[in-house]
Amino acid sequence: MLIDYRHAATPDDFDAHLCIVGAGPAGIAIARHYLDTAVRVCLLVGGGMAGDAETQDLYAGDSIGNPQLDPAASRLRAFGGSTNAWGGGCIPLSRMDLAARDWVPHSGWPISYAELEPHYARARDLLAIDGHDFEAGGFLSAPARRPPSFKGDRLVNRNFVLSPVFFGQAYRAELERAPNIQVVLHANVLELLSDAGGEHVHAARIGSLQGKRGQVRAHRYVLACGGIENARLLLLSNSSVPHGLGNEQDLVGRYFMDHPRGRLGTLHARAVTPLTRPYDRSGGKGPTPVFPELCLSEDAMRAHRMLSGRVRPVAVEGQVPRGIHAARRLRSALRKPRPDEGGSLEGQMSQALRFGSGNEAPPPPQENLARLALQLAPGMGDLARGMFNRLTDRPIVPPDHVDVVGYFEQAPNPDSRVRLGDDLDPLGQRRVRVDWRLTPLDWHTYRTATHLFGEELARACGGRFQADAWLHDERAPQLQGTAHHMGTTRMADDPADGVVDRNLRVHGVDNLHVAGSSVFPTGGWAFPTFTLVALSMRLAEHLRDCLFLL
Repeated sequence: MLIDYRHAATPDDFDAHLCIVGAGPAGIAIARHYLDTAVRVCLLVGGGMAGDAETQDLYAGDSIGNPQLDPAASRLRAFGGSTNAWGGGCIPLSRMDLAARDWVPHSGWPISYAELEPHYARARDLLAIDGHDFEAGGFLSAPARRPPSFKGDRLVNRNFVLSPVFFGQAYRAELERAPNIQVVLHANVLELLSDAGGEHVHAARIGSLQGKRGQVRAHRYVLACGGIENARLLLLSNSSVPHGLGNEQDLVGRYFMDHPRGRLGTLHARAVTPLTRPYDRSGGKGPTPVFPELCLSEDAMRAHRMLSGRVRPVAVEGQVPRGIHAARRLRSALRKPRPDEGGSLEGQMSQALRFGSGNEAPPPPQENLARLALQLAPGMGDLARGMFNRLTDRPIVPPDHVDVVGYFEQAPNPDSRVRLGDDLDPLGQRRVRVDWRLTPLDWHTYRTATHLFGEELARACGGRFQADAWLHDERAPQLQGTAHHMGTTRMADDPADGVVDRNLRVHGVDNLHVAGSSVFPTGGWAFPTFTLVALSMRLAEHLRDCLFLL
C-alpha cells in the first residue's frame, strides 16, 4: 500500500519486520522478495512518485576533490530512484573484477563469482533483459550491427543490453496492492537510533519537509539509498556512537569510486562510419537491444598492470545542412523526450559530442512552431538526402571526425571519500561533502589505455589518432563522473578492511544491512545496476531465512 507521510491522517510511527530505506532498484528488488508472505515490510521513500526541486535539494552538497563531482547529479529522490531516468545499461562484472589483483591495492571481493552467478540470473528477470553466457562474457543475442574485429590480444568487444525497465513504473502496482508492504512516501530517514554501543538498531527516525516526525521500529534494517547516501546516513547516525554506526575503523565513506569518463583524443580518417556505427546507441532504450563495448582485454590489463576500461568512438557530425537543422529544431519543439534519452549523463554527453561544437544546440520547446515549419521548405533536398542515408543505415549527417571517449575503473583509494559537511539541509541534517581523488594507477591506466585504444582504432580505419593534452597534466584532469557511486560501505570479511561482511551486514551491528553499489570493493568498468540488483536479491534471500524465524 502507498502512504503519504505528509498527510495529517498518516500515523507518526510504524512497526515492521523489515525496514528498507530507499526505493531505487536495490530497495524495490528486496521489497518484492516479500510479496505474498507474512513478512511486514516498511519501504521508506525520501520523496514522492516523481521528483521535485524541494526534495531534490536534500541531495545537494560540496565537492572538494580533484576532479570535481556534483553529489546531486543524476540522483533522483523519488520512488524508483535514479532508474526513473537511467540509461538501462546492464552487464555483469567479470571474474577478474572480483579477483584480487596484485597490481591493484585493496582489490578482491570476499565472495566468489560462483556465489553471485545464480543471483545474476534472477536479476536478469527483474530487469527484463536477455540471457547471458557467463563463460563467454556476452549476451546471447547478437548486436544489430557487427562491430569491427581487432587483431592481437589488446582489445575485445563485450556485449551489453539496455534494460527497458523503469523501476518506479514497472513495480508500483504490485507493491501498492501488497497488504504486507507499506510504501511510505516523503519519509526521510534522519538517523538510525541504536543502543549505547551501536550494536543494535532499535528505530529509524523519520521526518517530512513539512515538519512531521516519527520512528520506524523493525527487527531488521536495510540501507538502500545509493553509494553516497548510504554512507551519509551511517555517519549521521551518531547519537549513540559519535563517529557514526559501523564506523569503528573510520571506513564509512572511504574508498569512494565512480567510473571516470572523458575524451581521450580524436580520430581522423576518410571512412569512420563502419567503425563508429556499431557502437552508436543515441536513440535510447528499445526492446532490450544488445550493443557492443570496446574494452581492454584481460591480457592487456595484466601485461600493462592497469585497471579495466572501455571506449566509445563517437562520430562527430560535420556542418549540418539547413534542412536537417530545421527539421531537428521542429522535432525537438514538438516531441517530449523519453526519460532515458536525456536523463543519463552518458546520453547527454553523447548527444553533445555527436552534434559537434560548430552546430547550434537543440531549441527550447516553446520555440515558434510556425516559423520552424516555414524553414523546412528551402531544405527539402537536404531532408531527402538525410532520409536516404537513414534508410541505408548511414549517418544522416556525414561525420567530421571521431571523438574517442573513455570510461574507466577507478582504483580503490581510502583517501577518496564521502564525509559530512558543515552546512545543514532543510531537515537540519549535515549535507554531504565529496572528496573524489585519483591515484597514480588511475593516471597510468588513462595514458596506457589511450595509447592502446588510439593505435588499434587508427589501424582499424586507416586513420590518424591524436591524444588530448590533458592526459599529461594531473593538475587539471578533464574527467567527469558517470553517477556510478561505489565503495563507500565496501564489503570485506575483516572489519579492518570494510564496513559490511559478505552477507552485507554492517560489522558490529547485528540487525543492519546495506544494499547497493556502495558495498562494491572494486567496480570494474561495467554499469553497476545489474550487479547491485543481483546482490540485493542475494541479501533478500539471506534475510528471508532470518525473518521467517520471527
